[in-house]
Amino acid sequence: MFKLEKSKLLISASAVSLAALFAAGCMGNAAPGNANVATAADIAGGVIYPIENGKTGPYAVNEKALANSVYQGRVPTANELKAWDKDIQAGGKGLPEGEGSVEEGEELYEAQCVMCHGDFGSGGGGYPALSKGNAYAGQKTLTNNRWKDPEADGPSRFFGSYWPEASTMWWYIKDGMPHPKSKTLTNDETYALTAYMLLINELKVDGEVVDEEFVLNKENFSKIEMPNKDGFEPNIEGPKALEDVRAYYANPKNFGAIKLQKGEEPCMTNCQQTDNIVRIANGGIDDFHPPMSVERSLPKVEKKEIDPKKVYATNCAMCHDSYLAPGSGEWSAFTGKGMKKVLANAIKGTSGGMPARGGTTLNDADMKIMVDYIVTGK
Repeated sequence: MFKLEKSKLLISASAVSLAALFAAGCMGNAAPGNANVATAADIAGGVIYPIENGKTGPYAVNEKALANSVYQGRVPTANELKAWDKDIQAGGKGLPEGEGSVEEGEELYEAQCVMCHGDFGSGGGGYPALSKGNAYAGQKTLTNNRWKDPEADGPSRFFGSYWPEASTMWWYIKDGMPHPKSKTLTNDETYALTAYMLLINELKVDGEVVDEEFVLNKENFSKIEMPNKDGFEPNIEGPKALEDVRAYYANPKNFGAIKLQKGEEPCMTNCQQTDNIVRIANGGIDDFHPPMSVERSLPKVEKKEIDPKKVYATNCAMCHDSYLAPGSGEWSAFTGKGMKKVLANAIKGTSGGMPARGGTTLNDADMKIMVDYIVTGK
């Protein structure tokens, strides 16, 4: 995940370079040549046509408008850059000072995260799992292919097994969690929650499996051993990253494509060869003992009444008990619009942070029970 973000930076840098070339052309300094001939393509496939005779490629250009001076701002100061530059890079580069223990992280998780991400990060209610056991064992499943082996388990993708960098977890917790009160955690609390993520994924730091006594800080962060660190391609590390990416995508075999010869037309219909399958007509077993049932009706499913107190404690209390959302006795401003409107908002969610159906899978009837319970307190 982090590598993708880093590649965006690399692509952005390439785009800035191309913009500079375009500006130079606009000022009359473009290299001589035909305006219909593109310059070399950048990493994203875009090209720039120099301006000649009032055109760039086939398009007319308002050269008078381009000649106007534009204020481009000023170079930011070092302190301005420092205040703005909050991203955490690979290996923990950019991490702030601070520390947090697994024990503290577990307490925070139980208080602010478990209602969405489940016990021990197991997931639930439509929210992603953060752990499915040992990360190193999970990483080995990433190459499982159920197309080739229908009996095999599918790939197990979660934080410990799939993410190449732990710094992405720290950054995302700090920047986007907990919902809907993001950016409220301190640096120490973020270290603590990340330490708990390492524990439930059974990850190693400096060769030792994280235990309940572990304390994570800026110094030992770079020693976290993520099993899928080298599991992504193409490689985008180092000063030759752009050239490496171009070379990778120049070979279609690297990503399951084919390279057409000059003048060759791609196949667009009936391209996959299939074998004729011989089937036995009117064959098979017809004397089952006992005879096969011809009953087609489905068994009746007994309707189970929900326990509103239990559902509230598991899915609703995080917000409705912490002044992030209305609690009992605070609904007059909402019920004045009618209980149908309140119920509709509960089912569909709101722009204020209320997820649809409160992040549950309750049906409309059960949602009405929950709305009545939350509004009346009984």
